[in-house]
Amino acid sequence: MMAPDWARPWFAPYRDVAGPVLARLAAGQPVHRALDHERFEPDRPRATGYEQHIAATGRVPTRDNAHDLFNGLVWLRCPVLKAALNRAHVAAPPAPPGRRGPMRDALTLLDESGMLLAAPPELQQALREQDWTALFVTRRALWQQARALVVGHALLEKLLAPRPALCARVLLVADVEAPRLPATLCPADMPPLPVLGIPGWWAANASREFYADDRVFRPKRLASSPAQGGFAC
Repeated sequence: MMAPDWARPWFAPYRDVAGPVLARLAAGQPVHRALDHERFEPDRPRATGYEQHIAATGRVPTRDNAHDLFNGLVWLRCPVLKAALNRAHVAAPPAPPGRRGPMRDALTLLDESGMLLAAPPELQQALREQDWTALFVTRRALWQQARALVVGHALLEKLLAPRPALCARVLLVADVEAPRLPATLCPADMPPLPVLGIPGWWAANASREFYADDRVFRPKRLASSPAQGGFAC
């Protein structure tokens, strides 16, 4: 696995929990043991689904790869959120065969590609409208009052090699350290946000021209269109 740069703002919140884990990995331990917690176990064939297994046993099946390592780090850093996601998955209304339904679709997006964002109302409105100029240029100073935390483990894995097209799905919260999941949630409730557009998160976005790429910073009317050219929203 490529070594994370813990100075990056998306990795920095995980630096403290990751240090001992990475040391144990370097010593040759498998990921589930390196996480050093009774919550993790090797991924084996099981009689129930992934979320149902976690709910029933309290143990997270874990493979020896970067994807599951980041999942484990989020469990260690945000255990209350991860447990709430698991409970919500299990309690979600049943869906037609072969589908998860809108609630579980949204929970999966949050778990894999999610970001928690506590921000002033003006930024929240601009994000919902995907008004990128307002969000990142004219109201840029308001980001000093915002706090963002990437909680999607697949997104964290992708951010090992950051590129402008990488996008988070945002859950707006009052406090990123004590988020509350809504009773109902669907994918449309979580607007997309190009991660490297956040002021202070990527040196190139100090230039206004960074936001001129409409393959990344697309108008809202195109937000649900099929992704083009690697766009990750």
